[in-house]
Amino acid sequence: MEPVAPIKEISDLIKEKGGGSFQVCYQCGICDDVCPWNKVSRFSMRKLVRQATFGLTEIESEDIWRCTTCGTCPQRCPRGVDQIQLSVSLRRIATEYGVFPDSVTPIVTVGGSLMAEGNPFNMERAKRADWAKDLGVKSFTEGMEILYFPGCYLSYDPRMKKVAAATVKILNKAGVDFGILGAEESCCGESIRKTGNEEAFKHLARQNIKAFIDHGVKKILVSSPHCLHTFRNEYPEFSVHFEIVHISEFLRELIKDGRLKPTREYAKKMTFHDPCYLGRHNGIFDAPRDVLKGIPGSNLTEMEESRENSFCCGGGGGRIWMDTPKEERFSDVRLKQAVDVGAEVLVTACPYCITNFTDSSLRLENGRTIEIKDITEIVQEVI
Repeated sequence: MEPVAPIKEISDLIKEKGGGSFQVCYQCGICDDVCPWNKVSRFSMRKLVRQATFGLTEIESEDIWRCTTCGTCPQRCPRGVDQIQLSVSLRRIATEYGVFPDSVTPIVTVGGSLMAEGNPFNMERAKRADWAKDLGVKSFTEGMEILYFPGCYLSYDPRMKKVAAATVKILNKAGVDFGILGAEESCCGESIRKTGNEEAFKHLARQNIKAFIDHGVKKILVSSPHCLHTFRNEYPEFSVHFEIVHISEFLRELIKDGRLKPTREYAKKMTFHDPCYLGRHNGIFDAPRDVLKGIPGSNLTEMEESRENSFCCGGGGGRIWMDTPKEERFSDVRLKQAVDVGAEVLVTACPYCITNFTDSSLRLENGRTIEIKDITEIVQEVI
């Protein structure tokens, strides 16, 4: 397939779109060795980098949409190539030429739910706070201790609403003065930015920033590592700075300060999955483990690929919205790793991970079973 843009322009366009240091690659292939795709299918980041260097990239190729931006290859690259920057820059070029994955297109077209309603689920903005109706949650007002930002999945997805409810019960138990924005909250925009749609990201970011400023928000608590990442590392591009805390960090803080005390035993054998955007991208590895280890009777075991080497669930880089054949789902591989260490419960702290793992748990073979839990659900059980 011929590239949409002239070959001689591709390399220069990649640089303009923030493609990073891809031209220093010397094709060692470490990126391919560590890429999770090569445990389920075939994909060569090395080939993509080589093509980009010589301006031969086919921007209509499915390969430019495969990267989950998990962060494994940049941390291993001996030449400092940022493969994520390269992937996103290629997607930005493709987006500007009208090339976009079919499964994502309806979300962001004019009138699509992401732009019109602030979420990717084609749900009404007015119903964004329905999950909180019977929980006594207040609307955020200036002077409150913290703004709780549940995000799209926890606001609309039936499974993830349970995580939002568990979070609220924990915050109430700890006496935290918090509120939500409800219908004034919009998607954080992290995933759509990773698909290459910069304009959609900027639109959503400006909506959220205006809401934060208008309400006098200073500290924001998030459940999604993707919200954490974009609020903490990307919204400062708009010259704003808010204190951003992930729920796993906040739980540890509440327990340390004596505002929250786990009292009941939790006897089931657990293993913790490090979400890519919590761990590799933001360096939060100890907080969730400290919380789980502090539970009476805790039995926490590690999978072979953990912490910095955690295996991606497959939902990052906007792929949570893209179609992935069942035989190519990373979450199936990861779930097997959890079962193989004898875990009864796979605990994590990301709505994308929970969504993917829950789906994969339905396909476990030989009668094997495992529960999929968010860390807040475990804590809520033991307080």
